[in-house]
Amino acid sequence: MESTPHDWLKEHGDYLYRFALARLRDPHQAEDVVQETLLAAIKNPNFAEQSSPRTWLTGILKHKIIDCMRKQIRETPVSELLSEQDANMDDFFDDTGHWAEKPQAWDVPHDALQQTQFLKVLQQCMERLPQKLAAIFTMRDVDEMDNDEICKELGITATNAWVMLYRARMGLRKCLELHW
Repeated sequence: MESTPHDWLKEHGDYLYRFALARLRDPHQAEDVVQETLLAAIKNPNFAEQSSPRTWLTGILKHKIIDCMRKQIRETPVSELLSEQDANMDDFFDDTGHWAEKPQAWDVPHDALQQTQFLKVLQQCMERLPQKLAAIFTMRDVDEMDNDEICKELGITATNAWVMLYRARMGLRKCLELHW
């Protein structure tokens, strides 16, 4: 049975909301982008039937999420992107600029990610990051978007993206070393 636009909220709403919430970390923004997604889909219900409605709706949702992130980044002063954890990045390096203590090697990262406890700690660490840094980390390392695409979507320079990604990774590393 083929779903109609009237069925999309019931059939895919929870999935779309969880998808948006995982990336935006704000329930109100997640609700808003899901609503915008469904409105955009209803305005043009003639999607290419080469994919399922969920796949099509998720594609629209991804663009709405990126638009939301882009708006947030443009409206945030640079001073707010810096956090206390940035001031302590020197803790990782010695006077020559080399690692003071090398990062621990994981035997099999995939197996570590499967552990429920690790995922819980990782989520807590992601929540401690400034929202903009968590967003760019998610886009790059979770959604596996390339840097050019991230820069284009967020309207930032490559240098800015790499700096933000570096800060996000270092913040996560520090948090994971403390709590994992």
